[in-house]
Amino acid sequence: MKKGAILMLVAATLMACSSKRQVSRLDTDSVTDLSGQWNDTDAKLVAQEMITDCLSRVWLTDFIAAAGDKPVVTVGTIRNMSSEHIDTEVFSTDFERELINSGRVRFVASREQRGEIRDERMDQQNYSSEETMKKFGREVGADFILLGSVKTITDQIERKRTIFYQTDLELINLETNEKVWIGTKEIKKGISQGKVKW
Repeated sequence: MKKGAILMLVAATLMACSSKRQVSRLDTDSVTDLSGQWNDTDAKLVAQEMITDCLSRVWLTDFIAAAGDKPVVTVGTIRNMSSEHIDTEVFSTDFERELINSGRVRFVASREQRGEIRDERMDQQNYSSEETMKKFGREVGADFILLGSVKTITDQIERKRTIFYQTDLELINLETNEKVWIGTKEIKKGISQGKVKW
């Protein structure tokens, strides 16, 4: 009986020690690839490369020359067509922020945001003073919409796997449906697994 109680106590102690969780803070610019799947580094790489490419293309100078003003852009749907859970808002927000901060492009709210803003404006019609109430019909219309997708191809044999990610973004003229810029960023990862199976 005593021996059994001692064994149970030792087993409980070992389990408590092995299940202790440790958390450490990491630099947000550090590359952390734990699973080999899409992560924050991939999102940053996509945003950085696409922004540089988008701002260096002729669509921007052509528009400014013709219109005499900065183009107004809105973000549409960036579809996740991959085999993984990817929050495409992470890099589309990076993309939007950097384009705005470049000072060469103006952005208007996305479709979802516009709905919430219009609800607030409607609410103001009933509850705000006439001097501070915001009026309908004064929104800035976008000249271009950004659409895109993320796709993956996975190849695997035994304990080796490769994942190929392709992100495609397109900037489309809202009046003419003309595609004025297409950007593509590809990322390929090789993953080796130990003796434990996938």
